[in-house]
Amino acid sequence: MKNILIVLLSFGTLSLARAQAPAPASLMSLSTTAFADGAIIPVKFSQAAPGAAPGEGTSPALKWSDVPAGTQSFVLHMHDLDFVRNKTTDDQVHWLVWNIPGDSKGLPEGLPRGETLPDGSYQISVTGQVYRGPGAAANGPLHHYMFELFALDTKLDVKPAGDAFATRKAVMQAMEGHVLGRAAYGGRFRRP
Repeated sequence: MKNILIVLLSFGTLSLARAQAPAPASLMSLSTTAFADGAIIPVKFSQAAPGAAPGEGTSPALKWSDVPAGTQSFVLHMHDLDFVRNKTTDDQVHWLVWNIPGDSKGLPEGLPRGETLPDGSYQISVTGQVYRGPGAAANGPLHHYMFELFALDTKLDVKPAGDAFATRKAVMQAMEGHVLGRAAYGGRFRRP
């Protein structure tokens, strides 16, 4: 009888804790019509696109929804998960856009070159202030590219530093303690 009472009391406490816990926030969503989540990224959005400048490509249009209340800015981080840089845990940054205005619903296809975009946000990649499309070698394995979107409760006081890895580190450090939500969307690529 004593064991049954303990179980019932434990269950009652657990049920009460669940009833008092705040409801989870809706998850932020990131999407594109350029390719399905987890699918092959079309050549148009890669470094192998016909007419693409070396190391560049056309950035895909991205949309997001279910943004947390209080969002002041967004950070978009595109990186190659399969690339090992200098025997470290660093991967390859392909595109970093930060201080995207908090009322934005997405980014259009083919963002222009330049470290400062028309909406006042900043961008940088390994090749400079421009989107760097996927470029995994034709004779190697498919690489996994991740687009991550972060909703922040502030704008970041970080300027492009010329070095994409140092800039990414500064942006990621400045984001600490300010992330309200996160969404991810992935694709795979290998040169044809």
